[in-house]
Amino acid sequence: MNRLLVDRVISPDQTLSVMQTAMLAVSCEAGPWDGLWVSEARHDPFLTMGFAAEHTERLSIGTSIAVALSRSPMTMAYTAYDLQRISKGRFILGIGSQVKAHIERRFSMPWSAPTERMCEYIAALRCIWNSWRTGERLHFQGDFYQHTLMPGFFSPPALEHPDPPIYLAAVGPTMTALAGEVADGVILHGFTTATYIAEQTLPALQQGLDQSGRSRGDVAISTMAFVVTGRTESEFAHAAQAVREQIAFYGSTPAYRPVMDAHGWGEAAEELSRMMRQGGHTSADLSAVITDDMLHAFAVVAEPHAVAGQIHERFAGLVDRLSFYTPYQTDDHLWTDIAEDLLTLQSEKAQSDYSSGL
Repeated sequence: MNRLLVDRVISPDQTLSVMQTAMLAVSCEAGPWDGLWVSEARHDPFLTMGFAAEHTERLSIGTSIAVALSRSPMTMAYTAYDLQRISKGRFILGIGSQVKAHIERRFSMPWSAPTERMCEYIAALRCIWNSWRTGERLHFQGDFYQHTLMPGFFSPPALEHPDPPIYLAAVGPTMTALAGEVADGVILHGFTTATYIAEQTLPALQQGLDQSGRSRGDVAISTMAFVVTGRTESEFAHAAQAVREQIAFYGSTPAYRPVMDAHGWGEAAEELSRMMRQGGHTSADLSAVITDDMLHAFAVVAEPHAVAGQIHERFAGLVDRLSFYTPYQTDDHLWTDIAEDLLTLQSEKAQSDYSSGL
């Protein structure tokens, strides 16, 4: 069994300068972290990645996620190629489709058939990169994108490293299957459970793998895990309430209803949706619908010293990369300690398995 990689994510509400991001990357590389991911919400996700790459040597850096359909494949291809060059092969391009309202009304870009568009988008990226790598004439003709001009003056020199791996964000089975068919990895939404991943996500991913003749080891699974913990009783209670509220928010959203239904919580999801439509309810009101069973299914709930063990028990062998989903503020050292615990636990288990001949 491969080691579960543990990544640090710069949350959407964090505003870091390029140098602050670089220093965070240096700190992550010196610690137990395997990767640093930046999301696209209030800031461009690529701008700071170059600085993080230049100040590190081991750490994977990536976007989780960058909005694909707000950019042409050519624009994305140049950016990812440059970051792969700067990072010396450590960049991971995590992309997602976003939703119709944002693509049309925020980005003023066309929206239709998101799964088909994303499939063609990834194919276009790889066609462009192949042209740069081999010098072959660029000729991509799709239903949504056409790229047929690449003069030598505008063609970057070939990389000394493989093309950037592409991780595709997926919520439903159709996009998950697409990730299995054409991507190098899949980024799961944080609103999931180990049960849902095993019973719904993996079968959908396998459909795509079967379509492309690939195996499970060809596609990495990256997920975020809700964690409820704290060093004091008040910190723990605050974390539990914050996670309950986040679960309630997602549970009220129709796009995430299948996760609730898979656990037999359809009535709770319907109640949350009704409360949202009705209006006048606070986040605390909504969180009251989330039972302890729901909280423990979606989140690892444990004292700090026990978090690593529970994460390993729940996710090792199920996913390949994991980051902590913590919609509350706490001491950064706490997460570094937990990541260190997880690294030590996996090292000890690997040594034990080796000694036992497993």
